[in-house]
Amino acid sequence: MLKHKGFPGRLPGTDFQFTIRRENKKGITPIVARERFADRRPADRRADAGFLAALWEHFGDAPFERGNLDAGRLSWLFGREVVAAEDPFDPASYEALLRIDAARARASFPDVFEGGDSA
Repeated sequence: MLKHKGFPGRLPGTDFQFTIRRENKKGITPIVARERFADRRPADRRADAGFLAALWEHFGDAPFERGNLDAGRLSWLFGREVVAAEDPFDPASYEALLRIDAARARASFPDVFEGGDSA
């Protein structure tokens, strides 16, 4: 499992986890697209925005390996702002390649991209 050096482990000041410490020997948690409802708590929305900002800062629009990124946190963005970068895609692989759909991410989280890269 690739460990993304320099990637934040969690949203600062919270318990919202962004990375995992070690492989799950009993089975890899698959990435699944989770529905984000309009009535989600503000803290959950901040966690999504913070995670997307960290992904953008660390990888930009280049494909990246799932590695030690938390499957639960990825699942809140998967299928929308974060998409598969390979076909076939294995949602239960630490080597799975993902990428940010920059246009969709900007539309969903404009505050993350304000004043940043305009690519």
